[in-house]
This record gives sequence, C-alpha cells and structure tokens, in this order.
Amino acid sequence: MSIQVRVGKKDEWRRFFDTCENAFGEEPNDDMVERFKRILSPSDLLAAFDGDAMVGTAAAFRFTLSIPGGELPAAGVTLVGVLPSHRRQGVLTRLMRHQLEQARARRQPLAVLWASEGSIYGRFGYGPATKQAAIDVERDRAVFIDQSPNPGRSRLLSTAEAVKVLPDVYERVRIRTPGMFARSQEWWEAHTLADPEEGRRGDGPMWRVVWENEGRAEAYALYRLHHEWPEGMPAGSLHVAEAIATSPAATRALWSFLFGVDLVARVRSWVVPIDHPLFLMLTEPRRLRMVVKDALWLRVVDVPAALGARGYAGEGTLVLALRDELCPWNSGTWRLETSASGARVERTTDAPQLAMSAADLGAVYLGGVGFGELVEAGRVHELEEGAALRASALFAAERTPWCSEIF
Repeated sequence: MSIQVRVGKKDEWRRFFDTCENAFGEEPNDDMVERFKRILSPSDLLAAFDGDAMVGTAAAFRFTLSIPGGELPAAGVTLVGVLPSHRRQGVLTRLMRHQLEQARARRQPLAVLWASEGSIYGRFGYGPATKQAAIDVERDRAVFIDQSPNPGRSRLLSTAEAVKVLPDVYERVRIRTPGMFARSQEWWEAHTLADPEEGRRGDGPMWRVVWENEGRAEAYALYRLHHEWPEGMPAGSLHVAEAIATSPAATRALWSFLFGVDLVARVRSWVVPIDHPLFLMLTEPRRLRMVVKDALWLRVVDVPAALGARGYAGEGTLVLALRDELCPWNSGTWRLETSASGARVERTTDAPQLAMSAADLGAVYLGGVGFGELVEAGRVHELEEGAALRASALFAAERTPWCSEIF
C-alpha cells in the first residue's frame, strides 16, 4: 500500500473532518467545521491518502505553552484519526513523523496532546507529563473548615461578557502553571466558551460564573447542570468543566458558590489538579472521591531548544543518553549544565549518568513526574548512583503542572 501524507488544502475542510470523525464512528456538522476554521489554518492540517482516498488525519494548534521558568512554542496535536479500513498499516506512524518534522521546521521545541489511548502515543515519544483528578462529592457534605463569610460577589455572565472578563483571570494562572497554554480571543469564542449540543452529553447549557473582589475578577467557573427528579426529589448533578482561581480566598469563594447551587445532589468535575486545595479545605476530604488519571502528554521535538529554555531549581550538571527513533536528531548523549544565568545544552562524549527514551524525557519535562519514579518503574536506567535524585531536584517545578482544557 502506497500512502502519501501532505498538508491540507483550503477546499478540503469538510473532507478532512468527515475522515476524522468517521474514524471515531461519528459524523461532523457544519458548526463544528466552522468553529475549527477559526482556530486552525489549512497548513495546520495533515492528511494521509491511499490513492485518491483520504484515509487518515492529524492537525496541530500553534500554542504558547507555559513551562517551568517561562514559555515555549508548542504543537497542540489534535484531530488524529485513521479509518478502520487502514489501521495497523503504518498510516498513523507516517502522519506522526510528518507532524514532528513540521513542528521542528516551525521551531516548536515541544508537542503536546491528550491521548485517547496512552498505548498509541507512547511509541511516538510522548510521555504523561501532567495528571488530573476527577472529583464526585455530595453537595451537602462539601463543608469548608473555614466558615467565615466570603467577601466579594459572584455573578453569572453572558457569553459576550465572559469573553471580556475571563481571559485575564485565566492568564494570571496560566503564566505560573506549567502545562497550560495561552488562549486567543478566537479560542475563547470557538472552543472554551462554545456550547454545541453534541458537547453537552445530555447535560443542560453552559453557565459561566465569575467571583469578583474589590471590583476585580479573581475566579470563574464554567459548568452545566444535569437534572434528575426520581419520585419528585432533586437528585441531579452539577458538572464543572473548568474552575480557575487566582488565590486561596478565590478558590474557597468559587467552590462555595458551586456547592451552593440548588436542586442538585452532587458536584462533579473530571479535570482538576491532583493537588487541588479543596482536599485540605474541606472537613471531609475523602468525600471528594478523587481519582487520578493521566492528562497532558508531552513530546520533546528539539532537545537543546527545549532543555535550554526551561528554568531549573538550582545549579548542576546532568549527562543524559537519549533514545529517539522517530526524531533521530535528538538521539545521542547530551550534557545539561544549569546555573543562575541559565541552562546550556550540548552534545558530549562524557559517560552518561541516566539512560532514557524520548517518552521518558517528555514525562519529566514539566516537573510533574520525577526521574526516580521512572527508575522505579524500570523505564529510566540510572548509570551513576544518585543521578536520578539530582535530576529530580533540578527539574522540580514550583507549581504542579496541569492543563485545564482538552483540545
């Protein structure tokens, strides 16, 4: 089978989405296509062809991603699919290789994605770089230790108001949280605040609440209600799609509002940080029923650019032996030196202290996974005693990495 991969064309939008959605057993609609046209360009689309037939798709948003100590351009991989008739025949590998070469040409040192199945993307050099927690708490058991009145006020916003008010709150949290990406106005309108019927999954419409204190927005939440009335009693749930707060006071005030919404029995969310302050704010943290899962997967596309731009927790030297079959320009032994003036990364003939794969480097890059954890998992090999401990200390991030939105 001769498979060709090329960049999409302006007149192939619908064909691209038909192929991608059909790969998941779904069908696109015109609204979906138009929303994606606002946040992607044809040059961001890749399509695989078997003769004249489009059989696979992949796309990449052009993100600015927060990393420890700064931010970097990153390819936000999305809309990946191969028709059932062409799976396990190398189509996805060709798409992934082409996409990584494209990211390198665009000077994007990183690529990130949410994995439909981790077993797919680990073999392409992506590692689980952030974790997320799901919570499911009975509303009447969500009692705060601090029972003092919340200052400020909460108010509901229209979509038009939300586009003006919420970005500032998000950005203040984004710049200090590794794993979060900058959002354009088009992204807010076409993605974050979009409320298509197929995105509700049986819930009601999206509601938008902001908490303000002394005239400034400090927290917000996007949520939906799912109503159930067995025997005439309210037993539904409130589903939090996103909750962002700039301070502990803002966190308590925002979640006090969410736990105070009437006519629901439970409050649920499946994309909160694993170290969410609620765990220590509530009298019964066990009631949160926190379940941890993998979230954002990261791949290093350009080793010297990615490691050189990152901030580190101290000064030191590491020598890493890296295996990277899909991006051979990354393979080899690298010397990382960190100092108060920055980081220096170069190839070396020094004896390596740690041996790892591209997926392992992606997992540790944001500081959410330690080298020692990967050594214990049998993934990273420690070639010099104590190297994993030193590496984990250098790569430690001030804030636990997290990504608040699936893309």
